[in-house]
Order: sequence, then C-alpha cells, then structure tokens
Amino acid sequence: MTVLLWGLSAAAQSTQHVGLSSSSRLWTLQDCLDYALQHNITLQRARLQLQSAKEDVSQSKSALLPSLSASTSHNLAYRPWQDSGITTVTNGTVNTKVDKASYNGSYGLNAQWTVWNGGRNRNQVKLNKLAQEQAELQTQQTANSIQEQIAQLYVQILYLTEAVKVNEETLKTSQKNEQRGREMVEVGKMSKADLAQLSAQRTTDEYNIVAAQSQVSNYKLQLKQLLEITDDVAFDVAVPPMTDDMALAEVPALAGVYERALGSRPEIQSAEMAVKSSDVSINIAKAGHMPTVNLAASAGTSTNSLAGNGWGNQMKFNFNSGAGVSVSVPIFDQRQTRTNVNKARLQRETNMLALQAEQKQLYKTIETFWLDATTNQQKFRAAKATVESEQQSYGLLQEKFNVGLTNIVELMTGRDKLLQAEQNCLQAKYTTILNLQMLRFYSGGNALTTTN
Repeated sequence: MTVLLWGLSAAAQSTQHVGLSSSSRLWTLQDCLDYALQHNITLQRARLQLQSAKEDVSQSKSALLPSLSASTSHNLAYRPWQDSGITTVTNGTVNTKVDKASYNGSYGLNAQWTVWNGGRNRNQVKLNKLAQEQAELQTQQTANSIQEQIAQLYVQILYLTEAVKVNEETLKTSQKNEQRGREMVEVGKMSKADLAQLSAQRTTDEYNIVAAQSQVSNYKLQLKQLLEITDDVAFDVAVPPMTDDMALAEVPALAGVYERALGSRPEIQSAEMAVKSSDVSINIAKAGHMPTVNLAASAGTSTNSLAGNGWGNQMKFNFNSGAGVSVSVPIFDQRQTRTNVNKARLQRETNMLALQAEQKQLYKTIETFWLDATTNQQKFRAAKATVESEQQSYGLLQEKFNVGLTNIVELMTGRDKLLQAEQNCLQAKYTTILNLQMLRFYSGGNALTTTN
C-alpha cells in the first residue's frame, strides 16, 4: 500500500512523542496517517471486503475437487398385531425373526465430481481471483483517499496557524499605533475621533485572531474525527517549518505526472481489472453451450434387528457400491445462454467506458493540481514582492504618523494593504506546497515531504 510520509525537519523530528492517550503529544502528519490507516472505519470495512473476496477464491478452488458426504438413518418400528406366519423383507434381506418391535439402520457414502462443465468452474476461480485483486485495489484507493484528506486538513491547519501569527503581529502594531495616538491626543496633535478609529482597528485585529484560532480548532476537530478519535483528550498537531523554497520548487510536467499515474493509481488498475473480469464472465456465459460431465460413486450397507445374521455379518453381506457417469448436453435452453453471453459482452463495454471515465477523471484531477500549483506559485512570487513593497510603504507611513505628518486614514489604509498582502502571500505559499506534494503523490511517489 502506498503510504504518504511527512518528512519533518530535524527540529520537528525532535518533538517529544508519548502514548496516544497523552495530552502532551503533538501529532505529525505521519502520526496521523499511521493512526488513520489502522483505525479508520471505512478502511477497516474495505479490508473486511478483501477478506471476504479471499474466502470466495478458496471456495471456488475447492469446487474443483470431488465432493464426499456420509449419511446414515435409524428407524424403530412397532407392530402390535404382528402375524408370526408372515415373512417380511427389509433392504433386500428376508427377516427370520418375528418381533413386535424392530430396528433397522443404513449407512452410506456418496461422492460426486464435475469432470467438465465447459470450463465454468475453472473460469470462476479466475473471476474470483480478479475480484480479490479488485478488493485489494479498492482498499488501496480508500487508503489513498483518506491520506489525501488528512494531508489537506493538515496543511490547512499549518496555513491558518501561520495566519494567526501574522494577525498577532498586526495586533501588536495596532496596539502601538493606539498608544501613540493617545500620546498625540494628550498634546493636542490628534482628535479623539481619530483615536477612536485606532481603537476600533485594534479591536478588529483582536477579533481576527479569535476567528482564525476558531478556524484552526475546527480543522483540528475535523482531523480528529477523520482519525476516529472519540475521547476528550486534547488534540494538537506539530508545526514543522514550511520554507519559501518548498513553494518555489519546480512544478513537474503535467504529461509526465499523468503517464506515471496511469501505471500506479489503484482506481485505474481496478477499472482495468474490471475489463479483464468481463472477459472471464463472457467465457463463463459461453460455457452454457457446452456439455456437462459428472462422475458419481456410492457405497452403503444396512442392518435389521429381525434378520437372522448378527450385526457384523449384516454390515458385510449387505454392503453395496456403485459408480456412474452422467452427461448433460444442452439442446434448447430458451435462449438463456445466448442472453447471458450478450449481457456479459455489454457489461464489458460498460466497464471499458468506466475505464475511460476513470482515466479522464484522473487527468482532470492532476491537471487541476498542476494548474493550481503553477498559478499559485506565480502568485506567491508576486505576493512576496508586494509584501516587501507594502512593508516599506507602511514603515514610512508609521514614521510620518509618529511625527504627525500623515493622517489616520492613510495609516490605516497602508496597514490594511500590508495585512492583505501578507495573507495573500501565505495562502499562495501553502496552496502551492500542497498541490506540489499532491502531484508528487499522484506520480507514484511514496512521500509527501516538507523538505526538498
């Protein structure tokens, strides 16, 4: 099974880890993936379906062997008006005793073996093996889906965590501006109305921090639920450093990613397996035109309390055995076989269309990742330059504000532009990193990594 790994930096790897129930544990992405692959209910159901498919394979293999069964019956009889002059026969044996109560028993072994049925039994083994492989691929597909969801939630948590830090720095600046405003009001260089605007800006920044923290908590809750963690122990994630170089890594070629994905993605392999299963189903349906040859054998004996011989002699002399062969040749089956063959061929066409649909969906998914990675990488480069420019501009505005050379409107406008630029930069950075990692994952790689 393909496993997503989150390669942490040395600092993140040194994070203390304790038991799963410890509130001091910081969950890395790898921890989340490992835990989910063991405890996610949807994935456990897929594994149970795989076990069921394996049982079907074992049963169909056993169906190639002869069947053997044993049988026995025991009967008691009571004839209160038995006539001593009447002779009775039981199981081919003349009864010499005359008793009102009697007992008889029979013992037998029966064997049957389908020698030939047009290859249906052997093709059924092939069909069940293909179904088992499809179940394995479905399990991988489920695991991949869960891992992608976890990775997206995890990166979203990292993005919002850094966004909270940006809002906290913005709040510190707003607090400084408010304090400077109070000083200017005291010396008569600013009106109380302008100071009120600075105070409102500070409270808005405090609200933004609370809102961002609430979003982080919400995503952590979603991640915890996806991991099937239902206890009330505190849940928190490790925050490894996410460098700008990770967002500026080379975007792989779209065609190359798609070609590698075609050969590695379980949903494509499963669709291809369905087409192969259709071919086997067609052969099974065609077997309806073929004769069926069965072998049968039996052996048995019986005993009777009214017989003159003892139990041992009766078991010996009443022993009988036999064997036979039966051949069934279909002549007219009311078009049943022909209908089954046609429907099997139609199912093959349906599975071919399903394969094409999976291939197109895969291309669409990869193309979306590629486009998002390319576009957001360009946005990130532009946003970095914008942040630098806005930081310089806002720094000059603060200097002018401190000496009373600019008004409150210009200061707040500059501050809003800087905050927006920083948020745009963060969003572009994390979106690029996520999409680059997803492209690597779809290429058949076994790692979502935070290091280059």
